[in-house]
Amino acid sequence: MAPHPRTKPAHAAIDAAVDRVIAELARRGLLLKQDKRLPSAITLLAGAPLATSWWSHPQGRLFFRVLQALTDHPDVLLTKLLQGKDTFVHRSLWPEFLTLASAAQPWQSVGLPDPARRLLQHVQQAGTPLHSGGTAARELQSRLLVHALEVHTESGRHALALQPWAAWAAQNGVTPDGSLTRSRATLEAASRALGATPSALPWPPPPPA
Repeated sequence: MAPHPRTKPAHAAIDAAVDRVIAELARRGLLLKQDKRLPSAITLLAGAPLATSWWSHPQGRLFFRVLQALTDHPDVLLTKLLQGKDTFVHRSLWPEFLTLASAAQPWQSVGLPDPARRLLQHVQQAGTPLHSGGTAARELQSRLLVHALEVHTESGRHALALQPWAAWAAQNGVTPDGSLTRSRATLEAASRALGATPSALPWPPPPPA
């Protein structure tokens, strides 16, 4: 799917927009791709929250190119983190994120449907990213059990390239923080600073004091 036809944005405009979003992401640590209430890349680019999808916005082509550049940026991870939505995570929080994603906690495994469990096993055994899609792949994403990147297959269809977090970490030179408690506290603090409630994160919120 392509954005609404508009004049092709200039490279300078794309670069400036990417730099603006990266600066905000570096400051916050987390940033949603699009949200009507919480800070997001699309809100930053559009100047205000959008009530509808960004695809039909007059600057849709610019947004498309900027989001592509962000996904490919060496300091940016795109994953399903806040509210189950696409969330950009800055490199500064990767050690903490990796600690939680690779911790094999009950919230990741309890009640995992059999198709998702089988797919996870295939991903872990594959030597290269495994192309998949559908409910099972989305379930693994929502529980942070795999790194998932949207790709175009040779047939022209969209699919998710799934790989273990260990493989992603090796490719990007990331080492886990090592402390599950400290990592949770760091990401929960970044989430609160963004205005998200504790339930926005995929793991159970801390018990009330």
